Amino acid sequence: VQLQASGGGLVQPGGSLRLSCAVAGLNFRLYTLEWYRQAPGLQREFVAHITSDHSTNYADSVKGRFTISRDNVKRTVFLQIDSLKPEDTAVYYCKVMYRDRNYWGRGTLVTVSS
Repeated sequence: VQLQASGGGLVQPGGSLRLSCAVAGLNFRLYTLEWYRQAPGLQREFVAHITSDHSTNYADSVKGRFTISRDNVKRTVFLQIDSLKPEDTAVYYCKVMYRDRNYWGRGTLVTVSS
């Protein structure tokens, strides 16, 4: 199982980014996909997930600003992040649990700064 996240970058407060995570090595449409993030000096934290039937859940800190979605044909999960704040600065990781094991992508850095 391999995950490859992309789409991070430097953005001003109030800006937007769309992160992508391409997944290979499993039957993509059957699995819940998740996004986590890790800010400098802090522990990795849950951001959002999307299930196989497209149900979603978000951390309170990102509700109303972040939107997770998936494209089962492209085998990709997306994270649209809007109204970015400096405290959203972090490395963003995608994750899938497959056969009782967590698989992580390498992460993509989002920096929010003026």
